[in-house]
Amino acid sequence: MSKPKAADTAYLATLRNIGIIAHIDAGKTTLTERILYYTRKIHRMGEVHDGAATMDYLPEEQQRGITITSACTTCFWKDHRINIIDTPGHVDFTIEVERSLRVLDGAVGVFCGVSGVEPQSETVWHQSEHYHVPKLAFVNKMDRPGADFAAVLTAMAERLGAKPLPLTVPAGQGPELTGVLDLLKQVKLVFSADSAGAEVIEEPLSPAEADEVAGWRERLLETLAEEDDIFVERYLSGEAATEAEIRAAIRRATLGLRLTPVFAGSALKNIGVQPVLDGVCAFLPGPADVPAMQGTDPRTKEKRVVRAEPGSPLAALCFKVIMESGRKMVLIRLYGGQLAAGASVLNVTRGATERVARLFHLHADRKEPCELALAGDIVAVMGLKQARTGDTLAEAASPVVLESITEYRPVISLALEPRNTEQGEKLDEALGFFLLEDPTLSLEVDQDTGQRILSGMGELHLEVVLDRLKREYGVEPRAGKPQVVYQETVSRTGRGEAEFDRELGEVPHYGFVSLSVEPRDRDQGRDVVFEFDRSAFRAEFVTAVEEGVKDGLQSGVLKGYPVVDVRVRVLEMRIEPNKTSAVGFRMAAAMALKKTLSAAGPVLLEPIMWVEVSAPADFVGEVVSLLGAKLARIENMFDRGAIKIVQALVPLRQLFGFSTALRSATQGRAGLTMKFARFDVFA
Repeated sequence: MSKPKAADTAYLATLRNIGIIAHIDAGKTTLTERILYYTRKIHRMGEVHDGAATMDYLPEEQQRGITITSACTTCFWKDHRINIIDTPGHVDFTIEVERSLRVLDGAVGVFCGVSGVEPQSETVWHQSEHYHVPKLAFVNKMDRPGADFAAVLTAMAERLGAKPLPLTVPAGQGPELTGVLDLLKQVKLVFSADSAGAEVIEEPLSPAEADEVAGWRERLLETLAEEDDIFVERYLSGEAATEAEIRAAIRRATLGLRLTPVFAGSALKNIGVQPVLDGVCAFLPGPADVPAMQGTDPRTKEKRVVRAEPGSPLAALCFKVIMESGRKMVLIRLYGGQLAAGASVLNVTRGATERVARLFHLHADRKEPCELALAGDIVAVMGLKQARTGDTLAEAASPVVLESITEYRPVISLALEPRNTEQGEKLDEALGFFLLEDPTLSLEVDQDTGQRILSGMGELHLEVVLDRLKREYGVEPRAGKPQVVYQETVSRTGRGEAEFDRELGEVPHYGFVSLSVEPRDRDQGRDVVFEFDRSAFRAEFVTAVEEGVKDGLQSGVLKGYPVVDVRVRVLEMRIEPNKTSAVGFRMAAAMALKKTLSAAGPVLLEPIMWVEVSAPADFVGEVVSLLGAKLARIENMFDRGAIKIVQALVPLRQLFGFSTALRSATQGRAGLTMKFARFDVFA
């Protein structure tokens, strides 16, 4: 396929940005491997169970047989360029799914033909609904004993609220699977074993197969007539609709999120993959088919529409940062304009001008240079020194800020200690790189103990970080038990005063400060107010008092945690001639603050998590009982299809090991999502 010219927008119709989404072990990566093989992107298929899948290129992924980081690749199928992101299925790596969905135009949901709609499938599906992403579905593993295509369709309707529209159905199920029946062409598709499924043979239907196809096809046409106002006229006229008319109706309904085309097969057995590729090209949107991105002009604060055209002003979103041998590579989605290697761009979020050194299309861990990226494309950029996940790149003459990517607050912390000074330096360097790559990681350093407190989205999340520290940097820090970070505040107004009168190095220092402190509403922050004319005192004395108070608020009187949501009033400052100094005032302010906080009813604030559990109705009792044992306060219960949803507020300290207990109590059928709600006193 020739490279499109900057002035030409026709390429947008043949460009697809898609993600592969599903529950862990549903076969996402295996499907992607087949797609790459059949599009001739690779010449040999690697298997997940052998640790040889192209897209699972991290050693941790190969060892565990799961996808951890969203891998990107570009391939071509029937004159269409397809950018694919293979996303993780494990809940600990939700951010990878979230930021991928943020920049995709369409998605392929993969479901196991035996297990059907599993918990993380449901979570990821609803994430995609939030971003209004049109989807296809691939019911995989139809060669497995117990596979039931119709049951998966029912589960999709009941648990996802989707309206599935089968376009291919299995020819046999379980060990009897021999191919798929194409409901549009009304033929049987057989995938040659000699060519590893690359050769697709169209065979006429047997009488039994013809009867089966007729039933499925009539159901397809009825469903289309229910969901498409144009097609219903043709359907009711009694005239047979052409294949082109049916395909056009399917595309309209798919883009309108009214229907989900469904394909059947077995990626491992090389059956049914090419029809999925055809479906991606025929039914999923290109960049010009989705609603135009909305941005904000940072100068006027007015909304601005970003056109998916190469001639419009540049607007690009940084959705992922990858550190490669100490060099930063940023993955971006261009929503408008074009970007050339060597160009200077404005990082609107950071207010900095940056230079694009090189551009690449990615193929997992390999890079293919490109000179020009156009609106709609996904590329990797080298040379952006200040870019972070969620930043917007634009032209200096036409700045715009795109909606950033949802932030996640880490839920589990781990204390790390280097084994020696040399390891400490390497540990800090490595963690710095990891923090740039992964916005769900956070790091604090305890100045007294030297411990690095690393926080993440779950135990597996932190395990992978420890694995990477060892493999990539040769660092094996001592790791403590998970910890919860608290905050402190006050429950009432308190007063206190302190006098500092001492010689330090034979130099007298004096200061007297009287303070009061009062509580503020949650998340209101902290401030320092002077209740008298500050100009009556030297500026350095006033600054010293303010700094003494602010420093003191970093460590409360209960457990030494930061003090938040308070207002400190400076009531009085006294001077002694020839003795008063800035040091004296700073020390007096810090001493007075400790007394004031102690008198104001100090309390601990703990992190409270918003937890949502989805489970079949049969397990609601177990879910409620388990939440009760974790001191949860249940806020809401409702139905979502055949699934019960339980929403609750739970102290973070109670949630360690909760996901494991939940899986055991519900036979693995419950889905769990949780996010940080607030710091508060939990009663």
